[in-house]
Amino acid sequence: MTTGTRPRIALSLGSGGARGYAHIGVIDEIERRGWEIVGVAGASMGALVGGLWAAGGLPAYREWVEGMSRRDVLRMMDPAFKGAGAIRADRIMQRIDQILGGRVIEDLPVPYTAIATDLLSQSEVWFTSGPIVEAIRASIAIPMVFTPIQRDGRLLADGGILNPVPVIPLASVRADAIIAVNLAGNARGGNAPGPPVDPASGTFSRLRLPAFHVAEPGLVSMITDRLRSRGEGDVDAAVEAAAVAPGGISTLDVIDRSLQTLQNSVQRYRLAGYPPDVMVNVPSDACGTLDFHRATELIGLGSALAREAFDAWEDGPA
Repeated sequence: MTTGTRPRIALSLGSGGARGYAHIGVIDEIERRGWEIVGVAGASMGALVGGLWAAGGLPAYREWVEGMSRRDVLRMMDPAFKGAGAIRADRIMQRIDQILGGRVIEDLPVPYTAIATDLLSQSEVWFTSGPIVEAIRASIAIPMVFTPIQRDGRLLADGGILNPVPVIPLASVRADAIIAVNLAGNARGGNAPGPPVDPASGTFSRLRLPAFHVAEPGLVSMITDRLRSRGEGDVDAAVEAAAVAPGGISTLDVIDRSLQTLQNSVQRYRLAGYPPDVMVNVPSDACGTLDFHRATELIGLGSALAREAFDAWEDGPA
């Protein structure tokens, strides 16, 4: 890009669990350069961050998540004893609804689309009207983790299942360029598994351990401890116990990697027909899907990756 005018940007924010904090860093870099965001489409965490940004609630959300420890994340988990998912996410959504203040999509200053997947009709659902919080809740329902929701005869789950980086909803937005953020970029260390047990110490590097690289009982321990915490139980002790669970690939690991494989295939097909002008790729191994206590680190990563991608775009041919 060689133009001296202020670019009008349509922004596509992809799915990828906690890696979605990187979206905040990308938005930081866009705003730092003085570019104007004129439309947003998002799937899963992309729908969440994009909706909060469009509603003016991103600074409050950022302050909240950057202050969250692993203990705080555990306390937000509300286990679902019935239904197709381990976590209801009611507590999380209540906090997000407080930040949004009941805003509806129609009142936003820029076009916003949240993508969900209807598991019954096996089709995409685009939220372009109605309460923002409902659109976000439908879009973030990661299979087997957050319970899907039922609306108008539909069973709605994570938008990333069918559209991991939603660019097509931005086709009608009058913009100079489309910037997309892919949260399933090439792993920095290839496709190697998570950190192994140190033979000398017999311990994990716990702060770096992705949530899906804890054995499946780790999630069970996490949910069980969420209940114990209501009685002021020792949450940290349970987290330690989960972190040092025996190694090996868990069921949730397989689900997570299977979804990534499917989404990468779908993404390549979709973007081949409607590619963005700039793609910011966040490595798939930047963190675990449920590592929601690592906001500051991932926001910084998003800023750095965006800076690199935008510099290359600005220095490129007209």
